[in-house]
Amino acid sequence: MAVVGDLALMGTKISPNKLISKLEKRVFGVPVSSSQRFSFSHARNLEVIKKSRIAVKAVMQVGLEKIQSSSELKSLKEEYLGFDVVTERELKENGFLGLRKTKLVCTIGPACCSLDELEKLALAGMNVARLNMCHNSREWHQDVIRKIKMLNQEKGYSVSVMIDTEGNQIQVVDHGSSSSVKAEEDSIWYFTTEKFEGSRPFTIQANYEGFSEGVNPGDEIVIDGGMATFEVTERVGNDLRCKCVDPGLLLPRAKLSFWRDDKLLGRDCDLPTLSPKDWSDIVFGISEDIDFIAVSFVKDADAIKHLKAYLATKSSKAIKVLAKIESVESLRRLEEIVEASDGIMIARGDLGVEIPLEQIPSVQDDITYVCRQLNKPVIVASQLLESMVEFPTPTRAEVADVSEAVRQYADALMLSGESAIGSYGMKALSVLRTTSTRMEQSCREENRQTLLHQRKLGVSLPDQIAEQICNCAVEMADNLGVDAIFVYTRHGKMASLLSRNRPNPPIFAFTNDNSTRMALNLQWGVTPLLTDLSDDMEANVKKTVELIKAKGMIKADDAILVVSDIIPISTAQTIFQSIQVMTIA
Repeated sequence: MAVVGDLALMGTKISPNKLISKLEKRVFGVPVSSSQRFSFSHARNLEVIKKSRIAVKAVMQVGLEKIQSSSELKSLKEEYLGFDVVTERELKENGFLGLRKTKLVCTIGPACCSLDELEKLALAGMNVARLNMCHNSREWHQDVIRKIKMLNQEKGYSVSVMIDTEGNQIQVVDHGSSSSVKAEEDSIWYFTTEKFEGSRPFTIQANYEGFSEGVNPGDEIVIDGGMATFEVTERVGNDLRCKCVDPGLLLPRAKLSFWRDDKLLGRDCDLPTLSPKDWSDIVFGISEDIDFIAVSFVKDADAIKHLKAYLATKSSKAIKVLAKIESVESLRRLEEIVEASDGIMIARGDLGVEIPLEQIPSVQDDITYVCRQLNKPVIVASQLLESMVEFPTPTRAEVADVSEAVRQYADALMLSGESAIGSYGMKALSVLRTTSTRMEQSCREENRQTLLHQRKLGVSLPDQIAEQICNCAVEMADNLGVDAIFVYTRHGKMASLLSRNRPNPPIFAFTNDNSTRMALNLQWGVTPLLTDLSDDMEANVKKTVELIKAKGMIKADDAILVVSDIIPISTAQTIFQSIQVMTIA
């Protein structure tokens, strides 16, 4: 963002209401010099320093005039404001502070791919639908994507679409069954790269020609992070004869990892991050207008940079690229990967294969912290409610695991097999929703936000100003106890900076860009709304607040803090980075 004129805290008058009662002193709109400061009662001093040509003004809140006539009210109801039906319902039922802030991602599979099931998930709080490109046909994925978009367009939902690349890994191509196969203890199996059709008992086809190179008798093959384990008993040409030592389920496209003396063998280190199939899936995703691409088995930042450069030339919209952290290599280069990406997915299942299990909780905490510092959304994924694939009630340990992810301020939680193939996907989503809501309330009561210290990210002066505005805005919002934060943004930058501070009140991000709206579906505490925006910030604020008031979702004496990063197209408008504190008349 570029500052072309005044940076201001804008406003016109003070209304006698519940917010004013919280202030022991009133501060009116007067210029503030570089030596002056102003503070609100019960708040830390908020210093505003005059730099270069930037003039800073401090003012108070705006009391909006009431909508006067029924015809005006009717016209406002008819004007478009992009509230999705779920948020609108929750806001009317629970109020601002009752809105859930942690976002929910559901993997779509055979158990939930019908239009009816997808709508149930959307109604229950699904913010992002994930499609795992390891499974199902291209036609199947296309059908699901178009159903989701139809629900958004015709039913008023706002569900983003994410594709998750298969990645280059050594995995099962086929084991003779369309579903899972049980490997019994002491049963003998052959692992081969030989191509065959149909069923071949006790035979597993691997996808990588050199998968057996360097593997010796006595080594172990672990399936999908521990679903089953085989001991290599003999090499037969390029194939391996193995005995099942830990019985379990073999799923289609299961990942193979190789171990020797309790140490992981790096069998797929030389494979590129994105396979030819991945590139084909990415082209498909672009054609279907998806919102996110999650890249599997990222080893360094180069693959993410390469993909983002490719998308910039091939896609007219800003598709966000997430890096999945699921290997030792990705942990070693964590910060550079986070900086290069638009977000992170912590794939704990595969990650748990490569590092000791007891390290998973602390590593999850570390990754989440780095993402917060670098202002990138983070999804905690894999085995959150694994028991609910088969059972209608989660274990208490699983609920505690979900609660801890929320306490760490992860932006989103993800269901995998629970929703894709489980019999209780809706119940699993309900557990995520209720558990995250309860833990958010607990964190708010503890006022844990004051313990968080943010890294400075801005390099240019305008970016530093935007960052400081958002930091101060959240501190003001929490200390003043406002009901909501409104941010007006074209590209979502200041909405994400506000989210990074994890404020108590919810954030409503008004944007005129649908790509921005769908991308913000992964940001903690942000409700993105699609609406027309003009250079006139006062007009934007007045219009959107009156629209929400007309819908009955905001009431008199509600207090709102307003932030804007709208860069004016014309030079007539010079104030665009601003904070307002307003109350509803």
